[in-house]
Amino acid sequence: MDVKTTIYDIAKESGVSVTTVSRVLNNNPLVSDNTRRKVLDVVDKHQYTPNSIARAMTSKQTKTIGVILPDISNPYFSALFLEIERFTLEQQYSVILYNTLYGGSSHGVQSPFGEIRYLEMMRENCVDGVIVTGGQLDLSETPAEYVAALNNLARIMPVVVIGQHIAGCECLFLHRNLSGGVPALVMHLATLGHHRIGFIGGERGIRQTISRQRAYRQTMESLGLAIHPEDVVMSNFYTQDGYEAMSKLFENDSLPQAVIAINDNVAIGAIRAINDQGMRVPENIAIASCDMFAGSEFCTPRLTTLDQQNGYLGQLAIRMLMSAISDVGEGIRVKHTPQLVIRESCGAKLKDNH
Repeated sequence: MDVKTTIYDIAKESGVSVTTVSRVLNNNPLVSDNTRRKVLDVVDKHQYTPNSIARAMTSKQTKTIGVILPDISNPYFSALFLEIERFTLEQQYSVILYNTLYGGSSHGVQSPFGEIRYLEMMRENCVDGVIVTGGQLDLSETPAEYVAALNNLARIMPVVVIGQHIAGCECLFLHRNLSGGVPALVMHLATLGHHRIGFIGGERGIRQTISRQRAYRQTMESLGLAIHPEDVVMSNFYTQDGYEAMSKLFENDSLPQAVIAINDNVAIGAIRAINDQGMRVPENIAIASCDMFAGSEFCTPRLTTLDQQNGYLGQLAIRMLMSAISDVGEGIRVKHTPQLVIRESCGAKLKDNH
């Protein structure tokens, strides 16, 4: 292999311009099939690989995008990232992931950096665009200094935020309905005869928690069902939090007939807590979840849950970013209906058998 071969050598031997060689290497459709074959034959002959740094200097692009999220161990964020990575690789881009560990992780790991530093690192890495989700974006009140840092980055490259719009933020926003499907979940449990329904998981000051609890309360009220304050326990979003929240319910004089968990992680923890008390799901308490994660169909019992199409959200995010890199990007609102997935944990199967 001739390691000293350059794009100029390829152009000279092919009898075309350097611009044409560049177009062939970037799969530009303006190049004729005959010219493309001629150039690729020379490229194969010399096993030529374009220098990514030189290409970036010429095209002003590095063919790299950045993703910033708070905890890759959380199934919600991992599903998003896997879909983003899959589509990015199809577009012949590479991905830099920054796992900020904002607020900690399911493994108790803390990052030495703040989220603003990760935004600065994306700029230093000269990526073509950035997708940001979670962390301080999920707070009901996003800190002004974080919004300013987002704006500084958005002024030099496209930045797509997966989350609700933030006043004064100049990024592109991929909106989602945070409470989607919760009313259907409450009504389904009520139809099964579960009239005392609790809610566990989530954290104070987090948009997702606020939205889903609001939908739960509004639906309960519309159905004429009483909400017992002791049946609502906030903790966090992980399995241990579900266990602790359910254990707290057992400290009360009586229990709800059914419990809605903010996600599958919390639901799994709740089921273990119920089992440790010598009780069973759904025979003694029904369980359902607001957010489906991979593997919930293999729990015992299988979880009734809401498919929020998290992978699809990741696909939309990278499509939006690629469009923005091409100067045609704009904010869009996700219009999808979460699917209620009915399995054993809510008691529906038992009811059908009676």
